[in-house]
Amino acid sequence: MTYRIAVVGATGTVGQEMMNILSERDFPVSEVIALASRKSLGQEAHYGDDKTLKVAVLDGFDFTGVDIAFFATGGKVAAKEAPRAAAAGTVVIDNSSHFRMDPEVPLVVPEVNAAAIAGYKNKNIIANPNCSTAQLVLALKPLHDAAKIKRVVVATYQAVSGAGRSAMDELFTQTRAVFVNDELVSDNFTKQIAFNVIPHIDRFVTGGETREELKMREETHKILDANIKLTATCVRVPVFVGHSEAVNIEFAEPISPGAARKLLREAPGCMVIDKREDGGYITPVECVGEFATYISRIRKDPTVEHGLNLWVVSDNLRKGAALNAVQIAEHLIRDHLGGD
Repeated sequence: MTYRIAVVGATGTVGQEMMNILSERDFPVSEVIALASRKSLGQEAHYGDDKTLKVAVLDGFDFTGVDIAFFATGGKVAAKEAPRAAAAGTVVIDNSSHFRMDPEVPLVVPEVNAAAIAGYKNKNIIANPNCSTAQLVLALKPLHDAAKIKRVVVATYQAVSGAGRSAMDELFTQTRAVFVNDELVSDNFTKQIAFNVIPHIDRFVTGGETREELKMREETHKILDANIKLTATCVRVPVFVGHSEAVNIEFAEPISPGAARKLLREAPGCMVIDKREDGGYITPVECVGEFATYISRIRKDPTVEHGLNLWVVSDNLRKGAALNAVQIAEHLIRDHLGGD
């Protein structure tokens, strides 16, 4: 059985990655439609290595007969267009933050809470989590099942690609400007990003947190367990692709680094690279283009009774966005739409 698919935001970084992954994983498509805003009219999008699609305009597009639509747009576009697609009978998998905390919309990381996909019938919409949340809950899930997590403290080191293609261009342009002594222009970030780190992602909310930090807590509660206490500091770093996280976990029950290492090695979507030697860990450069979430530096936290520290790295354009959306669709067709 094959499916008619639309990718909304196909000319963007995440939209293009969705097209790549759909092709790589031989998703059962009968037709793929690339959609974008009117300013992208006439552009082309690539589906795999050998297929080029003409981009159609999202505004006014008739979703009738489209089985699944992947939305890789901002929240405002998703808020307007996703319900319109859903009303036409299309199942929407949305990568924006707009629907994530809607109680009638499932928020899904398939390796963690695939059963929640069944809730798509409420509104014909499934939400993809924040990129930093997706890799975090993948690492937390097997450990929580084994020893019950009480508290998580996480510091993120997030690549500029999480802010879109223009942010990647800004890092490149600023880096070059430093070397040739040109003026540094900051359009996407509040401060210079080249050779710098910025402890500010998204807008500030009540209490001094940023919305990115709040999203990590709220989404972890919805996906994994509302009883987990979580605090985050989210930092933008001068890396093009690949989010990293330093994670401190306090458990209700004892768990050793060795036991955690074994659990994570066996967990779906996780890859443990943890040698206690120079270079025996994964960095963002090494995770780019990979499907796995990598976990390194697994060690005891001696300051609490039952504590561990982890280093978690993942390609944010893949597992943090496009891959997770495609995996949701794979589960959807297998378990709910009558696929093989």
